[in-house]
Amino acid sequence: MILRKSFGGAHLAMCSKDLGADRVFAWPTAEVAVMGAEGAAEIVFRKEISEAEDKAAKRKELIEKYRSAFSTPYVAAARRLVDDVIEPANTRKHLAQALEYLQAKREFRPSKKHGLIPL
Repeated sequence: MILRKSFGGAHLAMCSKDLGADRVFAWPTAEVAVMGAEGAAEIVFRKEISEAEDKAAKRKELIEKYRSAFSTPYVAAARRLVDDVIEPANTRKHLAQALEYLQAKREFRPSKKHGLIPL
């Protein structure tokens, strides 16, 4: 469940689809991206910011441009990083349905090749 921000390695480490999470939901206000909009805009739009007369205003404009283009949960859902974007009021219902669906899930793993040595 992504409530607010999920960027880069932290997104991967916090039980993402890439690490085998069964279901990932996000609120519409969540931000899911490779990195935060502020840092990304500084890197991606460095030339435009440095050439602008009003650097602060241009930076703010480009941060919002990056945020709306890449950091929305809808972009993450299109890339299959998120299963569904849900309204906060429906969180309990979606989590309960996911747990009910996964109640009978069985994951078969290969047996161990070696046992533990006697300690």
